Amino acid sequence: MIDFKNVSKVYDNGTKALSNVNIHIDKGEFVFVVGASGAGKSTFLKLMMREEVPSSGTIRIKDYNLGEMKKRKIPYFRRNMGIVFQDFRLIPNMTVYDNVAFAMRVVGAKEKEIRKRVPYVINIVGLSQKARSYPSELSGGEQQRVALARALVNNADIIIADEPTGNVDPQMSLEIVELLKRLNETGTTVIMVTHAHDLVKKFDNRVIVLDSGEVVSDGLVENGEIPIHSSSHLNVQQKGKIKTKFKKFGKKNKAEIIEDGQKGEDETFLDALVGDTDSYRVYLEEEEKTEATVTAEEEKGGDGE
Repeated sequence: MIDFKNVSKVYDNGTKALSNVNIHIDKGEFVFVVGASGAGKSTFLKLMMREEVPSSGTIRIKDYNLGEMKKRKIPYFRRNMGIVFQDFRLIPNMTVYDNVAFAMRVVGAKEKEIRKRVPYVINIVGLSQKARSYPSELSGGEQQRVALARALVNNADIIIADEPTGNVDPQMSLEIVELLKRLNETGTTVIMVTHAHDLVKKFDNRVIVLDSGEVVSDGLVENGEIPIHSSSHLNVQQKGKIKTKFKKFGKKNKAEIIEDGQKGEDETFLDALVGDTDSYRVYLEEEEKTEATVTAEEEKGGDGE
């Protein structure tokens, strides 16, 4: 779904933001991107959102080559994405309902569809009782949930969360990541950029570490530790864990979701997700090709490098 191949970015003032970055993110993955200030995280996001173009290399997201994309195509491309910012970016004189509905109105959705879709998305993030409240009447965590609802409302295939826990307390930070993970379990690709290493360590997810514009490690959190090895030394077993296969489903497939390893999910939450759309996907199994590769390597006694 997302491919960075030999991507470098040098700004006009000579700042080298990214250097020879190679990243592949599969459909339906949840990936943390971490790094200190100046590591290249912001540039990575700007390139994904097509706010910037690479100085060299290629970026492909879904069927789009971002380097060759015409300006008139950018708004249509961005409709595949839901963006959640650290500073929320809510419209202060609009209610929660209207802030979320605004995202549908700008893409030309009909009011009938908006009246159906917006309440159910607000319910997903637990803010049904706050639908008529204004941003100034909400806590920081509640405002971030509104921002997340706005990112979800147009059925985005990809959610990009830029430091979504930066302005909330530790408990709310955990709740926001848990909500993102639950959405990811339905098949939505989630990329969360953060500097909060301690938060990342609480989740057994893939972590890409940037440092001075380079990918210095790429692997899974294990036993509460972020991987420190180079991405070029990831073993085949780790790569196999992060490759997934998805299929579309509708409401009739809810029983399949529960049977396919989702028994711990909140059924009300799943009802909301599959109630009126077939655009979400559910995890089925690791790619057969990857699984076969792992088996072959194990039989040969190889280390997968």
